[in-house]
Parts: sequence; structure tokens; C-alpha cells
Amino acid sequence: MDKAQPVDINAGIVDLQVQGVLKHHGGEMAERFGIGADTEKMRSLAFVYLCVQTVLEVAPELNGTDILDFITEGGEDFGVDAIACSIEQTEEINIYLFQAKYKRNLDGTNAFPENAVIKAIHAVRYLCDPASRLAVNPRLQAKIEDIHAYIRDGKIPRVTCFCCNNGLRWTAAAQAHIDREETFRDRVSFVHINHNELIRLLSPSKPIEATLAFNGKMLVEDFNYCRVAIGKVSVADIKHLVSEYGDRLLERNIRRYLGLVRVNAGIRKTLEDASQRQHFYFYNNGITLTCSKFDWNALQGQDYLVRVEGLQIINGGQTCRTILETLRTLDDLSPFAQTFVLVRLYQLPSENREELISHITFATNSQSPVDLRDLHSNDERQRQLETDIQLLGFTYLRQRVRKRFTPQDITSAVAAEAVLAVWRRRPQQAKFQSQEHFGGLYDQIFTDSLNGAQVVLAVLLYRKAETYRKASPADAPNFLPYAGAFIAMVMGSLLLRDMGCTVNELTHRNIEAAKALVEERGSDYLNAAVRSIDEALGKLYAQGARESLQQLAATFRRGDLLEYLSEDFIYAAIPL
Repeated sequence: MDKAQPVDINAGIVDLQVQGVLKHHGGEMAERFGIGADTEKMRSLAFVYLCVQTVLEVAPELNGTDILDFITEGGEDFGVDAIACSIEQTEEINIYLFQAKYKRNLDGTNAFPENAVIKAIHAVRYLCDPASRLAVNPRLQAKIEDIHAYIRDGKIPRVTCFCCNNGLRWTAAAQAHIDREETFRDRVSFVHINHNELIRLLSPSKPIEATLAFNGKMLVEDFNYCRVAIGKVSVADIKHLVSEYGDRLLERNIRRYLGLVRVNAGIRKTLEDASQRQHFYFYNNGITLTCSKFDWNALQGQDYLVRVEGLQIINGGQTCRTILETLRTLDDLSPFAQTFVLVRLYQLPSENREELISHITFATNSQSPVDLRDLHSNDERQRQLETDIQLLGFTYLRQRVRKRFTPQDITSAVAAEAVLAVWRRRPQQAKFQSQEHFGGLYDQIFTDSLNGAQVVLAVLLYRKAETYRKASPADAPNFLPYAGAFIAMVMGSLLLRDMGCTVNELTHRNIEAAKALVEERGSDYLNAAVRSIDEALGKLYAQGARESLQQLAATFRRGDLLEYLSEDFIYAAIPL
């Protein structure tokens, strides 16, 4: 880079972050994606890694292997650098696409390319049409066929396309291509992520101090060392509030990143309809906020200006997002002067604020399709596991943290996935229903009998299976991209057989013997598991009928193989 070239300070900081990714994960990235010493491509790949980790808040488990699993580098990727998806309880599949353009010059003036936007549009069309066919690399093909299988089963796709660079947003000409896609409205969102946005997301937020204008009467009550204010606020004021503070308002909200909160078509329609917007207050569930302190002039009779410290939205992020997007381009907001939304403002005591926020967030969001992991982090079962696992020489992370993980670290998310697959023998739910691990499946995973030894052993087996799946050796079977959890389940059955005990008999007393078996015979267990799954597929399908990746994806997602992978079948197929 020319030393005389100006450097944007945030672009420079992001470049240091990219160098950090290369330092910690460059070797594994080069090996997995076959990039070699191509430093330009490695730098771009590291930028993709940083964007995925930051935007989706992915914890870099096992030194980043989980994040690398989202990346689709390898040529023939039709402009998609990374892809992730989540399944909503509302019969939807959320698809997150990443396309990144990283420039060596750090002046921050290069716009996201128009041709890259066009590629992203084509990618969305292809991903959402199961009948489409395109030559892509095997890593991406497996993810696409998985998505196509979901869509064929009736899941409705919603796509967020993150266009990432270390420069400016795309041009008006590029935006025109997006606007011409009439079918994209309310189904596809394009979000720009650049160096400034990354720094904002990575930086700790300062407490928000703001003023809320409550219209008309306001109910205020003190009880149990808390203070509650309930009233109505104009949507115009909500628009200004969200415009000024953005997703800093959502630090306590489960849907933290504002770009991931989709615009609700029903809310928008009401706001746009002049004859209906006056009834918006009655149609909407409202917004719930928490704060450390609020104050107002109690001598007034109505129309209060309420000064708030430490303001956060814990429920109603979708409403706020839709209000912002609907009113963003309007210069005159006077038509919305009588359009209000219900606001609940809770001032919580300092000594148990975190716990209260967790309970309130859980109560107000539990009917929504959200990740509830953090809300269970203070459960007694989670605290017991933390203590038990620590005594076994590992660290159990009940809450999400941003750090470089070691093999001794076990997050609650990985524990849930591993236990559900290995000991509960529900690999399809472990792999494909992660949004329910801390929801409907929580009590079935984290039973009262689950102990630290069982968690540690499940994770060790699951890691071996996932490492093999992600490495995807040249001679690997075509079902491997979907089979990691199934392989781990079979490995668990083989371990119990060799230990001569049941899962409930795995405790701190015999964990060292079990760990030794995993270390000594882990590769044998893994190879045996792959063979038994292959044999089970042979029983399920007629010869040559399982060539379709889409069919294989559906087979593993539905758990069709489970009736063929009984312990009796595994033991018979894999003798001692």
C-alpha cells in the first residue's frame, strides 16, 4: 500500500482485525480452502470470517472451525462467500448470504460494486427456487441442496443478503437493480456492512440517555423496588429514536442486530394506510423498554417528557424496525401525528437487574421464534453443570462470550447439540432444530440426571465427528455433509458398549476410562459409524436411488435412518 495514501481510521482498525484472523486461523483456512500462499485471497477470506462472526455473533468454537463452516470459498460460488440459515417455528427458513469485497487501499472510498449486487440478486433467485440448477463447488452445493429440501417441504424462505466491504455503500444504479425485483419486497433484504458498521458492532456501547415524549395520560407505579410507566408514544418519535441509536437499543433484545429483524408487512401496511394508521395503537402489541432510571415532571397533568438513563428495547424490535423503514424517507411526518404505539418502560433495581431483564425478556419473547440460550444461562441446572464441568478440568460457558476458545472450553450451545445427538439419540434435532435447543427441547436435553461427565464425553465425540465432517476428505461419502450428528450418535453407542454401562452410569468416577477409550479408539468408532450409516442408507434406499443430495438432506433432516440405526443394528454391524 502506498504510504502517502490516506487511511480511514476505522478501515485501519478493521484491517488489524483481519490480520488477527489470519494470525490465529490462517493455517486452517489455507488448508481447508486450498488457497496456499495467495495473500490477497487469504485477506479477503479473513474479512469474510470477520463479517460472519461479527454480524451473526458466532462464537469461534474450536479455534474458529464453526465459523469456517459457513464459508463457501472454492470457486464456482456464484458470488456467495458465506451462507447460513435458521429455521423459524412459523414455517419459515431464514437465509443469510454474505458477499464480501475487501480492498487493499484503506481510504474507505470504494463503493460496493454494482456487478456484485447483480450477482447477489441472481444468487437469491437460485437459492429460493428448488428447480434451478447451477454448477457450484461441492461445499456450497451441499448447503444449497439442504435449503432446497426445506423449501420443497413447504418452508417459506426469507433472505438477508449482507454486502460487505471496507468502503462505501453500493451506488444508486446498483440499488435500481434491487428495486426492480418486485418479488423481493418483504422477502429479501439487502444490508450494507462496512468498516464503520463492523467497528460499531464490535465496540462496547455507551449507556443510552434519551427523552421519551409520552402523549396524553401516563400511568406510573412503584412496587417491589421497581418503577413502571405505561403510555403511548408517537411512531414519529420512535422513528427518530431508532434512527439516532440504531441497534444499540437492542443490546438486551434477543434479536440484537437490527438488520436481522425483518420488516413486518402487516405493520407496514397499517402505517401506510391513512384510514387505518390512527388505529395502530390497538393493532400492535407495543414496545417494552428497560432502564436504570427515569424521571419526569409529575406536576404536569399529561404530555410528559420522560428523561431516561440506560434505555434498552427488550421486546418490540420488529415494530421499531418497521416504523423506521416505513417512515425513513418521509420529510413530512405530520400525517402520523395521531399514530401511536403502546410503550411500557421498566426501571429496574441495580442489584438483580440482569436476572430481571432475563426473565422479562423470556416472558415477552417466548412466543416468538428466537434463540433463548442466554435466557437460560442463569438456570440452576446450568450453574450446576458449570461447577461440575470445572471440576473435570473443562470450562463451561453458560453465556455467550467473545474470545478465542481452547479445547477445554465448552459452550452451552455445543453441549446442547452434542447431548441431544449422542445421548438422547436425536441427531436430526441436534443438527436441524438448533433454535429449539433452549426452547421446546430444553428439558429433554438438560435433564436433572445430566452431569458434567456426560456433557464432556458427548462433546468430545461430537467434536471428532464434526472435525471429520468439516475436513471432508476426498474419499468421504456423499452423505457426509448432513451426517455429523448421526456419526456422533453411533460413536456414543459404541463407547457405551465398550464401557459396559448406560449413559446414566457415566460419572466423574469413570470419565477418565471413557476419555481414554475416546482417545484410543475414537478413529475406529468414527470409521465404524460411517460404515453403519452407509449400510443403513442401503437398507432405506434401493440400489443407486440415493444419489440426489436434496434427497439425502431431507433423509437426515427427517431422521428417517433412526429406525435402522438401533443399538442392536450398530452392535451387529460393528462387532467387538
